Amino acid sequence: MFYYRIKGFICCAWESDLPYAAADDKERAEVSKFLFRRDPAKSRAVFLVNHPALLYQTAESAEWLSLGRLTKAADRGISPESPAEQGIPDPEVMAAIEAGRLGAVNIAHPRFPEIMDEHLPLGEMTKKTVHILAIGDVGSNVLTGLHLLGGDCIRRIGICDISDKVTARWEFEENQIAYPWDYDALPEVYVVDREHLFDCDVFVFVASAGIPPVGSGIKDVRMYQFEKNSRIIAEYAKIARNANFRGLFCEVADPVDPLCKAAYLASNTDENGNFDGKGLVPEQIQGYGLGVMNARAAYYAKKDERFRSFLSEGRTFGPHGQELVVANSIEHYDDGLSKELTKLTVTANLRMREIGFKPFVAPAYSSGALSILLTIRGEWHCSSVFLGGIYMGVKNRYTINGQETEILKMPEELFERIRDAEKALHAIN
Repeated sequence: MFYYRIKGFICCAWESDLPYAAADDKERAEVSKFLFRRDPAKSRAVFLVNHPALLYQTAESAEWLSLGRLTKAADRGISPESPAEQGIPDPEVMAAIEAGRLGAVNIAHPRFPEIMDEHLPLGEMTKKTVHILAIGDVGSNVLTGLHLLGGDCIRRIGICDISDKVTARWEFEENQIAYPWDYDALPEVYVVDREHLFDCDVFVFVASAGIPPVGSGIKDVRMYQFEKNSRIIAEYAKIARNANFRGLFCEVADPVDPLCKAAYLASNTDENGNFDGKGLVPEQIQGYGLGVMNARAAYYAKKDERFRSFLSEGRTFGPHGQELVVANSIEHYDDGLSKELTKLTVTANLRMREIGFKPFVAPAYSSGALSILLTIRGEWHCSSVFLGGIYMGVKNRYTINGQETEILKMPEELFERIRDAEKALHAIN
């Protein structure tokens, strides 16, 4: 590998002719960045290298979730002409990976090397400012969850809605929730206007054109909402671009995964409709829908002994919708049981509608408040991340060296289901 000194960082790369100062042999032990080159429309700008196989990838995809697929892809990416032909990283690079301090940075990104020393303000000791757009059924519950549970990591919560009465109500209500004699334990809630929406560390998008009423007969409510909600989120993604927003853009509205992609593309499109990569980087946008699907799977696992393994060995992948993938266990995967549990999980919202209520409370807390708090704290959680041009739900966390996604040794039957989900997400425009 070849080593460079860029903006105070020691970087490694397979490329030997980059226009940067060469690092000397002694400096190699301080390597903290791996430089790669891929289409910025289809690759994260920065991510954590948590396995050596990531150093050899030619494209980003769902294969990054499977250890077997990832290593096979690495083998394909190593050619006799490649400087990586031996397939073994330098000892200094391996040490950096094992220590969790090697971040990968896309040298082809339009904002390189600016993005090298940018990282989302997550997992740090300082408390964050959170702004929430739209305080309806879901938004008000997300707000309440963040307000009650976020005192350790949230300083203030700003709320914005098209109705001044709604924001006045919730500012009044939330700020009257307090522990006796410890009146500053919970974050302050205040009203924020549209012009200052992105003066924050974490922006939470819960705006929606509306949910079909109970009894409407519409089976896939999420995709029904996509057309209208994609226009709304595109508007705010462009505002984030113009505000030079550097925080986390949390997408909670349905359908979560396609709306993440819509936000990313809108933010990175210039006035002529061309993708320029000058807006939000892919990992700045995170989709919050998988948390409740994971919780619903756990609900059914507690009800039925056959699914009990999910509670300690299971995982969920994919979108917050029909293409969800639930695995009863990674080590002891049972395809039939997993598909049965998946069906129960996917249709849980319909059960609530049959009772006569809109299913928004569990999503607001499991996908929204709880998952966002875990994200802010830099802890593992379920949410949708950028993978090769789409957003897909996986277990992940943010670190100071980039976003980390879990890599699992999984059976091929399970991976093929994830691959099908990936294809379905690519088909949504």
